Amino acid sequence: MTSNGLISLCLATALTLQGVDAVCADTGNGSIDRRAVVSRHDISISSTLPQSPGQVGNGKFAFGLDISGLQSFVPFSTLSDWGWHSFPLPEGVKTEDYRPVYFESYGKNIPYIDFNPETEQASMYLKANPHRVNLGRIGFVFLREDGSEAVEADLKDAHQYTDLWTGEVRSSFSLEGSQVKVTTVCHPEKDQISVRVESGLCREGRLKIAVRFPYADNKSFNKFVGLFGSGDDRHSSRIVSCGGSGASLEHEMDDLKYRLSVRWNTETVLESKGNHVFELVPEDADIWECSFLFSKDSDERPEAFGTTAEKSLIDWERFWLSGAAVDLSESTDPRWKELERRIVLSQYLMRLNESGLFPPQESGLVNNGWYGRFHFEMIWWHAAHYFLWGRNSCCDQMLQIYRQFLPGARERAEMEGRRGARWPKCTADFNREWPCSAHAYLIWQEPHPIYFAELEYRQSPTRETLDKWSDIVLETADYMADYVFWDGKRYVIGPPVTPVSENTDPFNTLNPGFELCYFRYALKTAVEWAGRLGLPAERSADWRRVLRKLASPPVENGYYITEENMTDMWGSHNYEHPAITGMYGWLPGDGVNKKIFRRTFYKVLDDWKMDKIWGWDFPMLAMAAARLGDPEKAIDLLTTTEHKFGFDAHGLADTWPFPYFPANGGLLTAVAMMCEGWDGSSGSAPGFPKDGSWTVKYEGFNRMP
Repeated sequence: MTSNGLISLCLATALTLQGVDAVCADTGNGSIDRRAVVSRHDISISSTLPQSPGQVGNGKFAFGLDISGLQSFVPFSTLSDWGWHSFPLPEGVKTEDYRPVYFESYGKNIPYIDFNPETEQASMYLKANPHRVNLGRIGFVFLREDGSEAVEADLKDAHQYTDLWTGEVRSSFSLEGSQVKVTTVCHPEKDQISVRVESGLCREGRLKIAVRFPYADNKSFNKFVGLFGSGDDRHSSRIVSCGGSGASLEHEMDDLKYRLSVRWNTETVLESKGNHVFELVPEDADIWECSFLFSKDSDERPEAFGTTAEKSLIDWERFWLSGAAVDLSESTDPRWKELERRIVLSQYLMRLNESGLFPPQESGLVNNGWYGRFHFEMIWWHAAHYFLWGRNSCCDQMLQIYRQFLPGARERAEMEGRRGARWPKCTADFNREWPCSAHAYLIWQEPHPIYFAELEYRQSPTRETLDKWSDIVLETADYMADYVFWDGKRYVIGPPVTPVSENTDPFNTLNPGFELCYFRYALKTAVEWAGRLGLPAERSADWRRVLRKLASPPVENGYYITEENMTDMWGSHNYEHPAITGMYGWLPGDGVNKKIFRRTFYKVLDDWKMDKIWGWDFPMLAMAAARLGDPEKAIDLLTTTEHKFGFDAHGLADTWPFPYFPANGGLLTAVAMMCEGWDGSSGSAPGFPKDGSWTVKYEGFNRMP
C-alpha cells in the first residue's frame, strides 16, 4: 500500500484536477472532523448475518460478502447496472402480441398498460423480463486437515471490520489453528473486486477460490439470486484463456454474454470442475492476491490488488470530504449515536449501491425485488438526498434516465391521446412498462423530474441547467395539464388512478390529496421555469388554467383523507403509506390548510397502523413534524425501531422486502431538511429540538423547497 502521505498527495491532486465541485458544494467552515464522525461507526461483526451481506462496491457494481471476505458460505450476490437477462419467449409468442387495456373516463377511452388476460402469455412475459442477474459467486474453499470441506462453524475467532473511510473490508479467523487474514476492496470505476489473502493454508493447498456461474431464476423476490449447482445446459461457461498471471472466463445464457477476467500475483492453477464451477489454487505462497473483473463486452485485464486498494481509498476519502456532514456527538440525548450511525451508514450504502447508470431497485445491489427492476415513483426517495447533501454527481448519471426515456415517454402519452411525456412506473434498462394495474394507473411519479430540475437550478441557476432540463420540465407539465379531467366545475385526478397508498380501487378513486398537491407544486414550478426560459405566456397558459381550477385535497370531518370517494378511512384504510402527511413536509404545502393538516398529522400518529407502513414513511412523517414545529416528534420518528424502520449492523433497513433503501434515502433527506431547513424556516438546525439535548454541528447542506 502507498504511504499515508503519498495517498493524501494523490487525493489532493485528484481533487484539484476535477475542480471544486468534485470536493463539495459547500464545505462550511470545516469545523467537523469528518473522519472521526465516519470512523466511529465502522462496522464490526463476528459471524455472517443470515441475509445481510457486507459489501464492497462503486454505485453501479457491488459484491456481497460473508464473514470469510468472499462468498464462501452464503451465496450473496454480485450485481451490476448492465447485468440484465431475458428468458426465451414461449413458442409462438411475441412481445408485440401484447395489447393494452382500455378504460373510459370523462368521455375519453384511454389505453393503459395493465395485465391483459386476452394476451396472457405476452403479459406474463413482459412482467418478468428483463430481470437483473447475479453475475457469479466468488468464494473460498477451505479444506480441513482430513481433506474434507470446512463450513463456517469451523472458523474460530472470526471478525470482520468494514473501514467506511476507505471502503476496505478486513476479515480474520483461524481454521484448525492456522490464521487467515483477508482484505477485500472494489475498484471505484471498474466492475472489479480484489482480494488479498495471508495464510499458510495457501501454501498447504488447503485454501482455494471457486468461481460459480448461475443460471437466471424466475423469482420476483429473491434474497439469493440465481440457480447454482447444476449442469444446466441452458447456459454455458468456459475458460477462454489462461496463462502467466491471469485468465479469462466466459459465461453465456440466452441473450446475455459476459467475461470474467482474473489476475493473480503468484503461480496459480485454474481448473474447470464442471457444472459451471472453476477453481483457482495458489502454489508455493503464503500471500495470494487476486482481482476479478466482470465485463459485458471486453476482455480488459484487471488491475492489481495494491492499485485497486489505493484507488478505493482515494475515491472513498474524496466522497466523505465532499458535500455535507453532520456531527451529533456533543448531544446529551442518548439517541444521538444511533441516529448518527444511521446517517453515516446510509451515506455509505447509498453511494455504494445507488450512484450508478440507472435508478436503483428498492434493494439496491444487494439482492432482487420486483425482478431487480427500478420504480419511477421511488426515484425521488433514492436520489433527492444527493441534491440536499451537495452530492449531485452521485445521482447525475441515474437521472439521465429522463433524457434517455423521453422519446418513449412521448410515445406513451401519445398512445393515451395526451400531450407531453408520460413516465413509466416499473421498468428495466430500456423503456418498457411491466403490465400491472398498480403500474398502469399510478401517477405520482410524473412530477418528480420537475422537482429534481428545481433542486438543481436552486444550486446552479445557470442557462446550462435550464437547457439540461427544459424539454423534460415542459413536456412533463404538458402531460399533467392534459391528464386531469374537467368535471364542469374543477379539474380532477382520476379515475382510474392508483394513489401512493395503492390500497384503493383505482376505478373508484377520485382526487387523491397528495397527488393533487404534487401536481399543484410541479405545475407552479413549471410556470416559473417557462419564465426563466423566456417563453411567451401562451406556452404555460394551460398549466396556469389548471392551477386556477385544480381541485383541493379532500377533507372529511375536519381531517384530510386519502381520496375523495373514500369512506371509513380511519377504520378501514389507515394502513400503507400515509401520503397525506407528505403534503406539508416533503412538499411545501401548496393548497394545504395548515390547521387541518396539523389535526390530520397527529391523528395519523394516533390511529394509523404503523406495522403496516413502509420504511420511507417514517422520514416523510418526520419532515411533516419538522415543518409543523415539532422537532421532538421528528427525532422520535427517525430513531424509532418500529417494524420497517430498524437498521441492522450493516445499516440495511430491516424490513420486508429486505433491504429497503428508500428508508435510508428518506432518512438522509429528512436529516438534511432538519439541519439546513426549508423555504420559510429560520434559525440553525430548525428540525432539531431546542431544549439543550441536541447539539448539531453541520455544514454543506442545501435548503429544501
